[in-house]
Amino acid sequence: MAKRIGILTGGGDVPGLNSVIKSVVYRGSEANLEVIGFRRGWEGLTHLNLDDPASKAKYVRPLDRENTRTIDRTGGTFLHSSRTNPSKMKSLPDFLNAADFPKSEFTKKGVTSTVYDVSKHVLKNLSSLGIDYLIAIGGDDTLSYAAALHKQGFPVVAIPKTMDNDVRNTEYCIGFSTAITRAMDAINRQRTTVGSHERIGIFRVFGRDAGYTALYTAYVTNIRCAIPEYKFNLEKMIEFLISDKRNNPSNYSIVVLSEGAEWEGHKVKEYGEADAFGHRKKFSVGEELGAEINARTREETVISDLTYDLRSGEADFVDKLVATTFGNMALDTVLDGRSGLMAAIVNGCYTMAEIPDPKLGARRVDIANMYNVERYRPNYANKLGLPIFLTHA
Repeated sequence: MAKRIGILTGGGDVPGLNSVIKSVVYRGSEANLEVIGFRRGWEGLTHLNLDDPASKAKYVRPLDRENTRTIDRTGGTFLHSSRTNPSKMKSLPDFLNAADFPKSEFTKKGVTSTVYDVSKHVLKNLSSLGIDYLIAIGGDDTLSYAAALHKQGFPVVAIPKTMDNDVRNTEYCIGFSTAITRAMDAINRQRTTVGSHERIGIFRVFGRDAGYTALYTAYVTNIRCAIPEYKFNLEKMIEFLISDKRNNPSNYSIVVLSEGAEWEGHKVKEYGEADAFGHRKKFSVGEELGAEINARTREETVISDLTYDLRSGEADFVDKLVATTFGNMALDTVLDGRSGLMAAIVNGCYTMAEIPDPKLGARRVDIANMYNVERYRPNYANKLGLPIFLTHA
């Protein structure tokens, strides 16, 4: 039976992470388990030098009821985060010798880099600290390495979080409800400004590969939307927005765009160096759409980037509920001695599913059932019998 478990959070922060951590610690203490937190996600295991007391103090944090008692009252992650990928590291900490680790060439979107797989060092640190199980909380990138670690024989249990809600094998990821609530509130607040100036409001939200955040925001605010899964026709979108504006007594209209949304013949530009998982930052598709609207119609726009604000601050009720439940499910799975599983919601019910295969990529919107390609809106019809989040895993 496990006696000591590790826990970490990777990738972007979302509200609800601290509720997971607290749940694991509290239930763990009742089962006489020791919980060790690793700071800064996978970096806490790749950069940890157990021969250096300062390194250990920086990356290893024993967790108990006292130091986690109030953490669920705030957003973010008590353990901090990073986008480190132990299997594809471009540079190594000074105390590691590159010659000791497998080297390969990693190419994504035409950019090739030399990377190192330091899994051997990760496993050594886990063994030296006496960690029997690891609970990894993250999105598709973070969980891709959790799946790799499980395949190498180390017991891992995963918990999905991302405001994009695009992790496979689950209908819900921690952070999604709060993000939609924040987006809805922000758009409804800004209606007064967009309407006062009689403009077209353009709102950009996260969603690099999947459009759930934009789609569900549009669903509850009844506005147009554009998502990465479908390239829209620019002239048609502009006609819709002009028509919406003219048919609105306050003479304004609104559209919400995923950051990865594109129109026919257009590709969102990227900039900067790719992160550990091969992703570069994207230029704002909202700004580009605004420029096209102004050039073609002379209509003025109000452009708002809602991205980081949507995942900041305290979690809403749904995210606290799901996060607390996922944390307890993960602990139950550890106590049952099972590995390679992820807390999930499937067909509207809590369950443990397999950690997704990284090769499959992100879960994407089912265009045929969820998006009206003729009107650039969510599909509101035929929802009878669907789970509460209107989609299947």
